[in-house]
Amino acid sequence: MGRFGLVSLGHGAFLGVGAYGTTMLWNHIGLTPWIGIPISVVGAGVIGLLIGLPCFRFRITGHYFALVTLALTEVARLLIVALRDQTGGSLGVTPVGMVSPEEPISIYAFQFASKYVWFYIMVVVWLVGLLIWRAVDRSMLRYAMEAISQEEDAAASVGVQVTRTKLTVTVISAAMTAFGGAMYGQYQQYINPETVSGIAISLQIVFAVIAGGMFVQLGPTIGAVITILLGEGLRLGFGHEFHGLDVTIYGLMLILFIIYMPRGVLGKAAEVFSTPRSRPSAPSAQPGE
Repeated sequence: MGRFGLVSLGHGAFLGVGAYGTTMLWNHIGLTPWIGIPISVVGAGVIGLLIGLPCFRFRITGHYFALVTLALTEVARLLIVALRDQTGGSLGVTPVGMVSPEEPISIYAFQFASKYVWFYIMVVVWLVGLLIWRAVDRSMLRYAMEAISQEEDAAASVGVQVTRTKLTVTVISAAMTAFGGAMYGQYQQYINPETVSGIAISLQIVFAVIAGGMFVQLGPTIGAVITILLGEGLRLGFGHEFHGLDVTIYGLMLILFIIYMPRGVLGKAAEVFSTPRSRPSAPSAQPGE
């Protein structure tokens, strides 16, 4: 979505839909995550469609779009807290456990006691995410996104379906985020509004993309590594002694990245290495030679 110049602060809501949707379907009606995850993913896509359609039709972009998506995140968080009888409220909720030392694996509940199993699952999920990124980047959507990000009216005048293109990418992004939220909930076996649907997680998603580089395939991956290491390092180093200092440094670094390195770490590296180096000119011939 960043290729449109759209800064979304609402992906925490999609993450929460995936995590809570899967968990609620399992806890309350016993619906296996193999069915609950697709339902949650489709639900997140529908929400992305409902939010994106009026915004793109009325050309709500820039700071206004960021505010709309920020409101979406806050509405999702407050809704989870308000439905405390079903969701556990601000205390969070734990999926009904089906694994035990005697049965460490439950295929039906999609629960695995071994971290090694989850490691391989997440590697597969990561590779699928890269394949989706690659498919979008090599499709006509890429050229449509580049045209729309420069000038919407000019792109529409040459036949680009601006609203449809934006909605397509928004729904894909929402669905992938919801799937990640569902995987997170199944892995952690505990979710709460702040960890899956708060403004902090939405900012972390945005910062990861900006820090790594949204125009490079491995950019968001590198950005996620940077943000997680930075966040945990600041929390351990300053979080207990100077309250709020870790978040302040985190925010300042986000601003510096946006100003001085808008293409991210990998984007900047690709730019540096792709720039042809100037070759020294041949010495001029001396008179009489």
